Amino acid sequence: MAPADRNTEADQLWQMMVGLVWETRGEWRRKVSEVTGLPFSRTRVLRRLFDAPMTLTQLAEATGSDAPATTVAVNDLEARGLVERYPHPENKRAKLVSLTSSGKQMIELVRRTVRDDAPSGVHDLSKTDLAHLRRILERIDRAER
Repeated sequence: MAPADRNTEADQLWQMMVGLVWETRGEWRRKVSEVTGLPFSRTRVLRRLFDAPMTLTQLAEATGSDAPATTVAVNDLEARGLVERYPHPENKRAKLVSLTSSGKQMIELVRRTVRDDAPSGVHDLSKTDLAHLRRILERIDRAER
């Protein structure tokens, strides 16, 4: 389907969802930075590494950053003892970045101490509306995988 033929209602709803999420995250981000003592962008890098090591290129893509900004972030986190770099076992030109035990502890601290509650408008939905919303979001999620 050509971009001009797209369903503008779907695009408008998507923008509404993105806006709702974006506008309600500021307080949560502030709390995360307060708990970690790090800029939120650094915590975001740590979170992306929690499940598995990544190359700098993968990390840049996962965080939506460019390579120089990702390198600066990793240098800072490495200096703080939160990540480490080591040679990639299959690609001798690449390095993997992984969390140290201190980096893992920092993310676990955030998960334990900083609540990530839904905004009041979501809490105000009926059980039926919540079930519909879950069904719709799961369908979108499946389609995007």
